[in-house]
Amino acid sequence: MNFPILSAIIFIPLIGAFFIFVTKGIQKNVEKNSKYVAIFSSLANFFLSIFLWYSFDTSTSEFQFVEERNWMEGFINFQLGIDGISILFILLTTFIAPICIFSGIHSIKFKLKEFLIAILVMETLMLGVFCSLDLVIFYLFFEGGLIPMFLIIGIWGGPKRVYSAFKFFLFT
Repeated sequence: MNFPILSAIIFIPLIGAFFIFVTKGIQKNVEKNSKYVAIFSSLANFFLSIFLWYSFDTSTSEFQFVEERNWMEGFINFQLGIDGISILFILLTTFIAPICIFSGIHSIKFKLKEFLIAILVMETLMLGVFCSLDLVIFYLFFEGGLIPMFLIIGIWGGPKRVYSAFKFFLFT
């Protein structure tokens, strides 16, 4: 299979977040369109991960769907691949993301567009963590995931959200 399915799974939510980011117009229409884009991109990603799971060969312990791109010659390669454990985490992440989006649509009262962007970016970074085979790429995805999580906790969290966000950032 030549299609870069892992890259697609990682970057579909980021593309959805970009489309939400560039959406302009009347606030009500922007929120409505943002909801549709977020739901569509997260559900498309979930169905793509189900296809990935269906195509996964359980008889081997090797990494599957491996993708390699030279990023910095001799130093960093953009290497992606999955094994039996990471496929489960990918399925879990792509299953939970639409649930978070649906619950956010019904419970978030302000800055919904920004919330949806943060959720989709966080999904991208989490999927990157589970698919990365290069330590530098893993580190970039993992540490990058702190930023949207910090924003989600700090802006849409509970009564002590700012304190919690800084503690989260400090200890992670």
